[in-house]
Amino acid sequence: MSDLIEVAFKGNRKEFFRWEDVVPPPAPSAHVIVEGDRGEDLGQVHAIGDLAEKRYAGVAHGVILGQATRRVIRLAKADEIKRAHALTEENEVTRRAAMAQVRALGLQMKVTDAEWQFDHRKLTLFFTAEKRVDFRTLVRDLAAAFKARIELKQIGVRDEAKRLDGIGRCGRQYCSASWLPDLRPVNLGVAKDQKLSLNPTQISGACGRLMCCLRYEHEFYAQSRKRFPKEGKIITTSKGEEKVMLNDIFHDRVTLRSADGESRLVTLVELRRETAAWTLGVTDEYSAIDARDAAEEGVLPLDDAPTLPVRTRVPASDRVLPVLPVPLAPAPVVLPAVV
Repeated sequence: MSDLIEVAFKGNRKEFFRWEDVVPPPAPSAHVIVEGDRGEDLGQVHAIGDLAEKRYAGVAHGVILGQATRRVIRLAKADEIKRAHALTEENEVTRRAAMAQVRALGLQMKVTDAEWQFDHRKLTLFFTAEKRVDFRTLVRDLAAAFKARIELKQIGVRDEAKRLDGIGRCGRQYCSASWLPDLRPVNLGVAKDQKLSLNPTQISGACGRLMCCLRYEHEFYAQSRKRFPKEGKIITTSKGEEKVMLNDIFHDRVTLRSADGESRLVTLVELRRETAAWTLGVTDEYSAIDARDAAEEGVLPLDDAPTLPVRTRVPASDRVLPVLPVPLAPAPVVLPAVV
């Protein structure tokens, strides 16, 4: 088994460490003491073995990876675990004190979270700000007040929601805080492709940005719409020129409207058959079947039609099939007799 271990800390922060002890590595959910920044920290085992290796390689995890050179020192004791729980309340008191100092200095920033290292040698403050902030004076004041090394990290509003956690409008825990490893950008085009409401209050999450879950089904909608003609496009069918009004990707149906305002609902298979038959200029039964098969096999995509030159319709009775020459059989080859 691999000696790599993924350890989780406060605010959904995860890092990788090595287990160099001769005894088997701790099981997931166990509390361990690890090497911290110039000291020691306490975290909870999140993954071990092959799963940790997979996440370390970045296959199933969005953590920025480096060389996992730090190691797990030992299992945490009961009193250490109790002291770590007490740090949770202390973190909030520290955050409020830091925010009070920010107001005293008149800085345009918001301290959203505070995280003490387990050995109390380092304090990390996470903040959000719309503009660049000169917090050098703030760092000096906080270092003197808390007698520890101070690190300030600016994060975005989505990372803030990930650290603080909460319940979304769906009634479930935030995806970013529970399982979503990578916070990929979401734009308004994702909502448009799915025919969702463009009202920001209906498609935005607690962070004020578009919800991460809008991306989950976007690829399905994008791939499904490739099978349909674009809405608003004028296509030629057996009824003449008609405008594509609406595509129903769930039932494979298309709503068409003719020039005189008459609307009709056809299935995607029927529309392909009509469009392919008109493109080929055929009306007889057998040619229509060939055209339908060609359309269903993707030979005649609707969006690119007509891919073949449009021909004038000719009644089947007036058509003359070309007579193909019959190839002559090759002359026999006579080999000389061998003496």
